[in-house]
Amino acid sequence: MHFTRFSIAAAALTALAACAPPGQSASSEANATGPIKIANVNAQSGQLSSLGQWEHKGVKLAVDEANKAGGINGRQIKLDLFDDQGDPTVGTNLARKIASEGYIAMLGTAESAVTLAMSPILKDAKIPSITSGQSPKLAELKSPFMFLNAPTSVTFDETLAEYLVDDKGYKDIALISNNGAYGAGEHDAFLAALKTRNVTPLADEVVTPDQKDFNANLAKIREQDPEVLFIGAEEVQSGLIAKQARELGVKAVFAGGAPVGTDVYATTAGLENAEGTVVSSPYLSNEASEEIKAFAAKYKAAYNEEARMHVAKAYDGASILIEALKQTCGEGGQKLADAIRGVKRAGLLGNYAYDANGVGIHETKIGLLKDGKVVPEAAS
Repeated sequence: MHFTRFSIAAAALTALAACAPPGQSASSEANATGPIKIANVNAQSGQLSSLGQWEHKGVKLAVDEANKAGGINGRQIKLDLFDDQGDPTVGTNLARKIASEGYIAMLGTAESAVTLAMSPILKDAKIPSITSGQSPKLAELKSPFMFLNAPTSVTFDETLAEYLVDDKGYKDIALISNNGAYGAGEHDAFLAALKTRNVTPLADEVVTPDQKDFNANLAKIREQDPEVLFIGAEEVQSGLIAKQARELGVKAVFAGGAPVGTDVYATTAGLENAEGTVVSSPYLSNEASEEIKAFAAKYKAAYNEEARMHVAKAYDGASILIEALKQTCGEGGQKLADAIRGVKRAGLLGNYAYDANGVGIHETKIGLLKDGKVVPEAAS
């Protein structure tokens, strides 16, 4: 599916026409005054804070651009940041706060477990949210008010299994994953992808999300001498697993989803230990296209750091929300949810077209970690 700049521009013109001035046939929201309140909920403290900070910067970049260009029908977007601490209980309390204080949409969270906890409250309040979580359980909720700005683990891990098993011929594969929402989703998706290829893991170790010592688990894996070790965990934990695996003499190729493509993973593991890690991601490089190069340049100008997938998908999600708000003239609720679902956008991660489960992207690519940076597999 291809979305042209013409089609996007035409949609924008249609939206502007719908926001008629007073006395014409437009929703009363078109004549509303004051800021449009959007909540950004992401961890700013705790082990997952790097994700939340990247997410916030991507969201803020998109919102700042929109406000500079005139906002929504002349109204500015008021973006308020809330720290969920990576904790579902904190997230639940924040969902209630958002529902009671006039926010019409939420961007976040990057943590699947927190988003899953918040979703029922936001659904009841008819507050659309665009999340960066990747657990298949998010799509399984089938909430008409939840949208994902990246593929689920099913897509990440099917692409990974196709590369490892079908293309490279690996059969001796071990798994280590955590039993949090993200890790469990990764585990189940990759295991299912292996099963369709008649591959049974040599070992399948499950750890807790806060575990830091994996020597006992990795010793069992080492006994099986796998060719590949699949890691299903967030950035820091994945890095610790890789580091300890190499210290124990595990020689397997590491493989995983987006977390193992970040600098947090690489520096936690150590660049030498992380070298050659196989990554499945819809966003591999800041050089992948002219649009991505331009985005990476303006992000670096704004924050003096390199862009990465978490930043890009947050920017995509915020841009989709902004486009939908222009169509509804700033109105929220069911109208905004329907507008989000109708957005067709050529984003940084790919072409967005939301299905009935709120998933908009259905493709990832393969990259390899070289000197701490991901390069497309074809260029390696």
